Amino acid sequence: MTRTFVVEKRDLRRSHWLDAPAAALDAGQVRLRIDRFALTSNNITYGAFGETMGYWKFFPTGDAATGCIPVWGFADVVESRAEGIEPGSRFYGYWPMADEAVLGPVRVNAQGFVDGAAHRRELHGIYNQYVRTTTDPLHAPGQEDLMALLRPLFMTSFLIDDFLADNGFFGATNVIVSSASSKTSYGLGFCLEMRKTDGNLLKTMGLTSNGNVSFVRALGCFDEVVAYDDVAAMSSDSPAIYVDMSGSASLRSLVHDHWGDRLVYSCSVGGTHWQDLGSAKGLQGPRPTLFFAPAQAKKRVTEWGAAVLQQRLATAWHAFIDTVAAPKAPWLHVVSSRGRDAVAGTYATLLAGNVQANEGHV
Repeated sequence: MTRTFVVEKRDLRRSHWLDAPAAALDAGQVRLRIDRFALTSNNITYGAFGETMGYWKFFPTGDAATGCIPVWGFADVVESRAEGIEPGSRFYGYWPMADEAVLGPVRVNAQGFVDGAAHRRELHGIYNQYVRTTTDPLHAPGQEDLMALLRPLFMTSFLIDDFLADNGFFGATNVIVSSASSKTSYGLGFCLEMRKTDGNLLKTMGLTSNGNVSFVRALGCFDEVVAYDDVAAMSSDSPAIYVDMSGSASLRSLVHDHWGDRLVYSCSVGGTHWQDLGSAKGLQGPRPTLFFAPAQAKKRVTEWGAAVLQQRLATAWHAFIDTVAAPKAPWLHVVSSRGRDAVAGTYATLLAGNVQANEGHV
C-alpha cells in the first residue's frame, strides 16, 4: 500500500491522503522511496497554476477533480527493473508528495536519467531529469535540506536574472520584486546584487508585508525594501521592471497604476498570494508576460551548451549557499518534520501564509 497527498484543484484548502496498492514494476521501471522534500510557497504556486502550466500532469491521481502538487527533494531506489539503476542509488529530482514514486528511466548515464513515462513525454524536460547524488556537482551530503529548499527556486532566480540581463533589462533602471521575503525573490535579489560588481547601476526594490520588512532589509540584497501599504508613496520617475512573485491582482494593479508608462516590462512568475489571483485586463503599462524558467534554460543550453550553463549555475549557487548558511547570520532556519501529519500540517500553514520568512520546511 502506498499513500499520496492530493488536493482539490478548485479549492487548494481541501486535501486528503489517497491510499492505493503499490504497483508491480514493469520491465524498465524503478521504485523509489521518497526520503525528504521541501515545502515552500513555490509549491503553492504549482497548485495555483496547476492547470495553466501543466503541473497537475506530472503525477496524475486518476481523478480529474484532484491533483498531486509536485515537490523537489531526494529519494532512494528500493527496487529496479531498469538497466543501469541499482537499488540503494540516491537521486535528486521532482517527486509527488507520496511514500514512493515509480518511474521509467531512459537515457540513463553516470549523471542520472530522464523519466520516460508516456504521460510525461510532452512535459518540459527540466522537470523529468533525476540527478545521481554521487556525481552531482551541486550536491553536498550535509546540505541536502538546503538543496531541497533552495536549488529549484534559485535556478528560477538565476534564470530570471539571466533573462532580464539577456534583454538589457528592457532599458529599465529599477527592478521591483514582490513577495521579497520568498526564497525565489531573495535569490533573484542576490543574483542582481552580484551584477553590481560589473558596474551595473540597477536599483532593486523589494516589496513585502509589514511583518517581513525587517527580515528582508536584514538580507541586504535589495537597495530598498517597501511594505505593500507604502507602494503608492514610492518614487516612480525612472523606468522599471516589475517581477511579480505574488500573483496578487490588487498589488499588480497598484504597481502598474503607480508606474504607468514608466513600467517597461511586467514579468509574471509566481502565485504566493494565491487567494488574490486575477485577470490582467485593463492594466496601465505593459501586459504581464509569464516567465517560464525552462524556456530560458533551453535557450541557454542551445547558445552556451549544457556544461557551460551548469558551470555558471554552480558558481552562483555555491556563492548563494555560502551567504544563506553563513554561521553568524544565516538567512534560513531549516525546520524538519516527518510523517503524513507533518506534511498535511505544513501544507496548510503554507497555504494560510503563516510560515515565518526565515523558516524553510523539509
